[in-house]
Amino acid sequence: MSPVILAILPIFGLILLGFVLYRLDFPGVGFWPVSERLTYYVLFPAMLVSGLSGRHFDASSLNLALTVASAVCLVGAFLVFSRTMFRLDGPVFTSIFQGAIRPNTYVGMSAAAVLLGPDWMTLSAVAMLTLIPLVNVLCVLVLSRHGKQGSGLGRVGIELAKNPLILACVVGMTISFLDLPLPGVVASLLAILGKAALPLGLLAVGAGLRFEGLGSSTLPVVLASLAHLVALPLAAYGCARLFGVEGLALTTALIYTAIPVSVSAFILARQMGGDHQVMALIITVQTVLSAVTMPLILGVLG
Repeated sequence: MSPVILAILPIFGLILLGFVLYRLDFPGVGFWPVSERLTYYVLFPAMLVSGLSGRHFDASSLNLALTVASAVCLVGAFLVFSRTMFRLDGPVFTSIFQGAIRPNTYVGMSAAAVLLGPDWMTLSAVAMLTLIPLVNVLCVLVLSRHGKQGSGLGRVGIELAKNPLILACVVGMTISFLDLPLPGVVASLLAILGKAALPLGLLAVGAGLRFEGLGSSTLPVVLASLAHLVALPLAAYGCARLFGVEGLALTTALIYTAIPVSVSAFILARQMGGDHQVMALIITVQTVLSAVTMPLILGVLG
C-alpha cells in the first residue's frame, strides 16, 4: 500500500469514528460543540505557539505563500466569471465559492504532521498565515455581494483580528524571530495541550457530517467538490512550478489545497445569508471524497 495512503488513513479513521460516535449519541450531543470550541480556541493555538517557537523561516517561505495564494485566486476568479454559465442563484453560489477555497485546517495540519517531517509546523504556518486571511476576505466579499444579508469589510477585519489560529501563528513566529526561549513549565504545558488538538479536532469534523438532502443539491455539491479537490491542487501544482517551489514546500502547497472545506464555512453561510443547507452537504461530501482524492493528488503530484 502507498506510504501516502498509510499516512492519511488514520486521519480519516478518526473522522469516521467521530461520525459513528455522534450517531450513537456518545458521549452526548452537548459534548461536540463544547469540544470543538475547546479545540479551536485553546488546544490548536497551544499547539501552534509550542510548535513555532524556536523555528526559523527562510526565503523559500515567500514562494510557498505566493503559490497557495495564486491558486486560490485563480480558482476563485474562475468561479466568479463562470457563475452565469451555471445559472446559480446568489446564496447557492456563495456556498460553492466557500466550498471551493476554504481549507479545513484540522485535516491539513493532521496530514502535514505525518507527511512533512520535523519542519511541518513551520511550513504549515506559512500556508495558514497566507490562506486564512485571504480566504476570509474573498468569502466575505462574495457573501456581501451575493448573500441574502451582506456585510462590510469591517466585519472581516474584526474576525481576522479575533481568529485564534492567526493570533497563535503570529505569537509563535514572533517568539521565533526574537529568539525568545519559552520557560520550561510554559513549554511543557503548551506541548501537552497541543497533543490533544488533532485527535479532538478530527473527531469533531466527523461528528459534523450531515447527509440529509443530498439528492436535491447535486449540481452545487459537484461543482464545489471538483473545484476544491481537483482544480485547486492542480492550480497549486502549476503555480509551484512557476515559482520554483519543490520538495516539502510543494507537498505543503498540495496538502493545504487538497484538503476538504472547513466546517466554519457553514457558520459564515448561516450568518451572512448564504445557503447553509447546501454548505453542510458540500462539507460532508468533500470530507468523504477527500479520503480518496488526497492520496491520489499527493501520490501523483507530491
